[in-house]
Amino acid sequence: MSSRSGHHQKHHHPQDHGRSPARRPVAQHAAAAAAASGEGYTLVHAGKQVRFGPVVFWIAVGTVVLLGMWSAATATYFAFRDDVLTRLIARQAEMQYAYEDRISELRAKVDRTTSRQLLDQEQFDQKLDQIMKRQSALESRATALGAMPDVATTGSIKPQGRADAAPSSGTPKPSPISDTVIFVAPPDREARLESRAPLIAKAQPNQFAKAQGFDRLGVDNVLVRLQTSLDQVERRQVAALSSVEDGIESRVRRMRGVISDLGLNMAQLEAATPRSGMGGPYVPVKLTPDAGAFERQLYRININRAQMQRLNQTLALVPYRKPVVGEVEFTSGFGVRSDPFLGRPAMHTGLDFRAAQGDPVRVTANGKVVSAGWAGGYGRMVEVDHGNGLSTRYGHLSEIGVKVGEYVKIGQVIGAVGSTGRSTGPHLHYETRIDGEAVDPQKFLRAGVRLSAG
Repeated sequence: MSSRSGHHQKHHHPQDHGRSPARRPVAQHAAAAAAASGEGYTLVHAGKQVRFGPVVFWIAVGTVVLLGMWSAATATYFAFRDDVLTRLIARQAEMQYAYEDRISELRAKVDRTTSRQLLDQEQFDQKLDQIMKRQSALESRATALGAMPDVATTGSIKPQGRADAAPSSGTPKPSPISDTVIFVAPPDREARLESRAPLIAKAQPNQFAKAQGFDRLGVDNVLVRLQTSLDQVERRQVAALSSVEDGIESRVRRMRGVISDLGLNMAQLEAATPRSGMGGPYVPVKLTPDAGAFERQLYRININRAQMQRLNQTLALVPYRKPVVGEVEFTSGFGVRSDPFLGRPAMHTGLDFRAAQGDPVRVTANGKVVSAGWAGGYGRMVEVDHGNGLSTRYGHLSEIGVKVGEYVKIGQVIGAVGSTGRSTGPHLHYETRIDGEAVDPQKFLRAGVRLSAG
């Protein structure tokens, strides 16, 4: 391909003089032609010449030789050293296994996180269900407390048609729950936990931002706050119920004590108590086996309240109330006194109440009118039989508003204050009798004060 550089001398044949020399054919598809000279190498291809310096030429030749030798050595090495290729394949497999292990680890971590979220959601659902059940139970208790009537016993007769402006001094009547969170059960028990966020926000708006993303700590704080709120409501309900129970038990004890102090027979009083129209099948009251402390306490209160109502009906036949309205002022007490007309000692069988002419006189217990008219020194007098040997008399009346045989109720006006009969001025002569024997009316009035004290 190459030859040393030199000058090609042109030899002209003698016969060629005078005619153009013929062009020598050049191989168009020769690989390369080079003319060497002392200064470098020339490559000739397709009539084009490329000249290289000797250094560049030999660098190229050396590089080609080295690449060939390296390829031959590498091929020989791999041909006789299969373990290198095996190690390379093992390395690739190890890297693949490590990658797969990492993927499995990440997948397991995701599964654990998902399981933890599902467990947290299930726990939240259970706690929320407990709170909702407790809320419902507290609402039922509040309804039971609100349905309890106020049974009060008074020691005096209140004027009819006059509003009682003074507030009750007793224990306030328990009212239904007004400060609790109302929960609405989600329709889908398997719903995502984020669907619970509006419910939590309704209860605790300041915790909604955390609860919306199911911040476990934030949700726990919300549940703790709800539990604390329900605990406070339950404590108030228990306190109100205990107060009601104590009040009813105390009143029942006072009622029984009053009847005992008056020397009355409880069985006879109950037998003499008229029964209104009542009836129906007998259904015994039973507590369920899983009844809690609240239900048992409410059961005791209902039993005591029924006893108190029976005692109220019985005491409605006992004349322990005042026959006139206003402050009590006696002009003459029960017992021996100087007769206002004769000036000699005489037995005064009742109490004389100071009152103005025409003031209303009210019956002090339920009963039946057995006398209504003129009765000697009593003047115009009304006598009421209360049963079981108890009776009351109202004398010196200016007018009478009832008839014999008429049934009267506590506080009903039966006449007006006057000064008829043996009287020195307008007043009411009031007597209480047991089996026809006059007894001190103050004993009954003191019993009324004792009952109204609680």
